Amino acid sequence: MAIPSFTGNANPYGGGDPYADYRTAEFPFTQYANLAARELGAGVIAANDEFFAERENLLIAEAGHFDPEHFGHKGKVMDGWETRRRRGVSAEQPWPTAEDHDYALIRLGAPGVIRGIVVDTAHFRGNMPQAVSVQGASVEGSPTEAELLSDDVKWTTLVERTPVGGHAANGFEVNVEQRFTHLRLNQHPDGGIARLRVYGEVRPDPKWLAVLGTFDVVALENGGSVEDASNRFYSPPTNTINPGRSRKMDDGWETARRRDNGNDWIRYQLVAESEIRAVEIDTAYLKGNSAGWASLSIKTGEEGEWTEFLPRTRLQPDTNHRFVLDAPAVGTHVRIDIFPDGGFSRLRLFGSLTEAGAAAHAARHQELGG
Repeated sequence: MAIPSFTGNANPYGGGDPYADYRTAEFPFTQYANLAARELGAGVIAANDEFFAERENLLIAEAGHFDPEHFGHKGKVMDGWETRRRRGVSAEQPWPTAEDHDYALIRLGAPGVIRGIVVDTAHFRGNMPQAVSVQGASVEGSPTEAELLSDDVKWTTLVERTPVGGHAANGFEVNVEQRFTHLRLNQHPDGGIARLRVYGEVRPDPKWLAVLGTFDVVALENGGSVEDASNRFYSPPTNTINPGRSRKMDDGWETARRRDNGNDWIRYQLVAESEIRAVEIDTAYLKGNSAGWASLSIKTGEEGEWTEFLPRTRLQPDTNHRFVLDAPAVGTHVRIDIFPDGGFSRLRLFGSLTEAGAAAHAARHQELGG
């Protein structure tokens, strides 16, 4: 799938809906988790310049906001990260050099393999960068800006220096089979970026999971993922494995109303082969629209047979349901079926990796440079 390329300025804002002329496209990697989500613990550690707009805006979950009347002491207030205009060294050389650029250092919320990046310049119509580039590094612990910029850190190019368009979602597919913990977002030579999204697969440190012992084997931050779902009408199924409790109704998964005798479902891939011993199904904030009943099934491998380990059970609205299993459920994939439709906010599957699962996870970690 070819990803559309946007370049050049967008038209000046002419009134009405500011997103009416926003340039965007379908990207082949947005089914993956956003590794740069604040909910996962991502942060913008530093930026060399943020004169007009703060670097922290890059990771706000909501789309960029635009108020044409909002001006401050430094000029137009923008919802993004915006640097001042670069200048040359003298009246004879007033232009920035080809090497001049601004940067922001981002700590991913969860380390992982990056499949795609979106550099969103929403509302930056003529003040976006001319081009961007992105680099990744794998640094354990909690490095400072100085430590990340030291010669000891190896940066790998994920996105070559590429022209971008104003007021557009600029998407880049990434084909680097490595595990990264930090990014360096560069804008050449200066300008503004509204949002950064980093889509990929979470790959935690096997030593961390081994020390935990019992943990949530489907949690996004531990390496679980959503493979597929029957319906994504109101909210994405990945919400159900996000960290923490749901904070509002759309922070879970809710389907459209069914008008047939079918049911809705989500299929998950666990971090690796696991032994599940306890379950939580939370319907927080879903009251008149929570699922009526739910069941859970498990299988090993893509070709395995589904085996039910939690029979169809009545769910209550706005309630966290806990189940201790009579016998452990072992497998690599889990499916939740809800009847007939509706939603829930979180699924927690507490257990530990099997010996085979731990070995496979450790081997994959080594393949990715761990």
